[in-house]
This record gives sequence, structure tokens and C-alpha cells, in this order.
Amino acid sequence: MDEKITELQQDLTDYEHIVFLTGAGVSTPSGIPDYRSKGGLYSGHSNPEYLLSHDNLSEHPDSFYRFVMDNMFYPAAEPNIIHRKMAAITNEKGWIITQNVDGLDSKAGAKHLIEFHGNLYDLFCQQCQRKFTYQEYAKSYIHASDGGIIRPRIVLYNESINLDKLSQSAAILSEADLIVLVGTSFRVYPFAQLLNYRNALAKIWVINREPIGEDAELNSIIADATDIFNQI
Repeated sequence: MDEKITELQQDLTDYEHIVFLTGAGVSTPSGIPDYRSKGGLYSGHSNPEYLLSHDNLSEHPDSFYRFVMDNMFYPAAEPNIIHRKMAAITNEKGWIITQNVDGLDSKAGAKHLIEFHGNLYDLFCQQCQRKFTYQEYAKSYIHASDGGIIRPRIVLYNESINLDKLSQSAAILSEADLIVLVGTSFRVYPFAQLLNYRNALAKIWVINREPIGEDAELNSIIADATDIFNQI
């Protein structure tokens, strides 16, 4: 383990175009639950994917609103050591492409950031596109002026990924010489397909609590990402 951490640390120093691909495991140390583990976002809900779907938002906006307000917003959460170190590295020489919608990478000061699934705190009225603050949304999901539904700009089930973000992510990965997967099972598509766009010569590291596959190209550290980032 120590040898791998030393090698990773050296790689983060030596390589010039670094991309972090990140998931829920980056933000759990900040007190934000993941989706599918025991005690996670979906725990205790019989059909959580429907609750977080475009269909539920359209057909039962009150149900959607209650689910996201009760389970997804953590406005007091702060970035942890993983967010801060990734931001420092990528502001110099790379990018973060994250599945997370919690806004903590931005809060950590990351300037080269793609929020692949959007940002919960980017709130807008579907009728007129006016933007709203979290404080306004916490009071009501209905825009009083036009009756429009206010929603977060995140990708829901039954919605498509923003193609500009997909194209930008693909272009960034095609130029990367080092790719580091952090805190993700890498099973959610199309995010899990992003490695298909990588530079074939790029070195790949995985830092995750569980293995994500048997790919011989992956240099894996099976550990808590917080422990690793405290050492690099």
C-alpha cells in the first residue's frame, strides 16, 4: 500500500494533464450520503429512481420537491481534504469531472470543473428560466409570478445528459496523461463510458473502497479516499 501511495504521489507531481473522475465517495466524508449503500439516499424508499425522475417532477411536483428537500440538500456541508487537494492540483494542470451534484468541488475552489450531472444549487423556473436561490426554493417550488415549477438543474431519470458536457469531457480525457477515479463504482452510464474517450497512453489510477473491475490497466488502491488524500 505504501509503495502504491508513493507512486501515486509521484505521478501527481510528474504528469502534466491530470483528470479526476469522481463519485459519491468523495463527498460522503463531508456528511453527504451516497445513493445505494445502507443508510444512503435511496435507503427506505421503495421506488427512489421514480422519485428522482422527470416523470415524478412533471406529474407530482410536490412529491419530487419533498424528496429532494428532505434527502439531497446539505447547504452547511463543507469540502473535505479530497475536494481541496483535487482543486489545488487541477487548478494548476487538469480537470475534475464529477457525477456529484452537491457543489462541493466548486466550493473548494475548483476552476477546471465539469459537473456532469449538474448542480443542485443551480435552481431555475421551468416556465421563464429565472434563477432562484436555495433559500427561495426552500420556501416554495412554485414561481409566484408565472406559476412555473422551480427545479434544480440536475439530470433526472428519464432525462438526457447535456451533450456539450459530454463532448467537453471526451475532449479533456483525450488529452489526459493521468486519469484518477475517486470514490465511484463507475457503473452509472454514460459517465461509466467516459474512459472510452481517453488517450490510449494515459495512466489510470482507482481510489475506491471496492474494486471496480479486473481491468489490468487500472492501478487500484482499495481504501478510503480520505485516508489516501491525507497522505499525498
